[in-house]
Amino acid sequence: MSTDTGAQPRSVTTPRVPEAVRSRMSDVVSQLAAAAVLVVVFVALSFASPYFLTPNNLFNIGVQVSIVAIVAVGMTFVILTAGIDLSVGSVAGLSGVLGTMAIANAGLPIIVGIIVGVLVGAAVGLVNGLLITQMRLPPFIATLGMLGVARGLTFIVGGENAVYGLPSSFRLFGEGQIGPFPLPLLYLIVIAVAAYLILSRTKLGRYAYAIGSNEQAARLSGIPINRYKLAVYMIAAALAGFGGMIAASLVHSGQPNYGIGLELNAIAACVIGGASLFGGVGTIGGTLIGAFLMTVITNGAVLLNLTQYYQQVIIGVIIWLAVWWDQVRRRRLAAATEQQHGRRTAGEPGEGEDAQRESSDAAA
Repeated sequence: MSTDTGAQPRSVTTPRVPEAVRSRMSDVVSQLAAAAVLVVVFVALSFASPYFLTPNNLFNIGVQVSIVAIVAVGMTFVILTAGIDLSVGSVAGLSGVLGTMAIANAGLPIIVGIIVGVLVGAAVGLVNGLLITQMRLPPFIATLGMLGVARGLTFIVGGENAVYGLPSSFRLFGEGQIGPFPLPLLYLIVIAVAAYLILSRTKLGRYAYAIGSNEQAARLSGIPINRYKLAVYMIAAALAGFGGMIAASLVHSGQPNYGIGLELNAIAACVIGGASLFGGVGTIGGTLIGAFLMTVITNGAVLLNLTQYYQQVIIGVIIWLAVWWDQVRRRRLAAATEQQHGRRTAGEPGEGEDAQRESSDAAA
């Protein structure tokens, strides 16, 4: 039996993690960090206030988080495409006024009035989408202008007065409950599940991620960019309209000044939950975590008799930290990708070459 003494020793290669896996692991870490902060805040407030864990307060938290989270779910679609929608707060106010007017003034059934509010939001989202895709306005400018237009229309249509005279049964839409769960929280669960399925199982979701990651590459690959941008802005505004109708039910009136600052809370919920303002990164689960964290902080501040100014400072600092972490994460991923590309150009075998070499060795 002869021994092959001319065999070359196999080069030792450092195992490399694929870029997609690294990105996914980074997303998971961001969501876990936000969830950990939520748990810490929840536990701290449980000790700080004897009223925090009462059934009534937990019910209120469920109702409060629902509106912000529903609007934030729609905002997630927009942010994934590297866009922004600053008009959702004004859209919620406009939809709430027009929807309640359809019920109180036009005498339409409650369900029809709710649909009117949602359709008003979808129509505003369509205008936003057309401004961005056809007139080529930056999303920030297009939706900032719509913020003023929608708010002005709210006061013009409503005559600067709140809409009253709603049937008592309209309260059930926002204040009703099934067992211990408030109806708005159940709406949120249904919407969140639907949004998750859309993002993970449909073309709209895959294309939203692709557009946000690299719009030019998505365009060259044949994705109809304008069509899907229109879709995400309509979804965001329609959900804002639905949130506006829930808010109107809670106060049993259409308030023209409702929704001021709501857009910032929705954006903050997305960013705190790990979504990137540069697009292509974000999940529904992360958005929900961010919305719950902000709501718990706000609720706890009220129980501890802290003014809204302190609440704004706390939320602002959290947003700073979330965006800072997103930038750090993006730089690390870019550096790791560049380092891996440099190794390949220097002559080290890539993943495909490693697999081919292993196959050859196995055949030998």
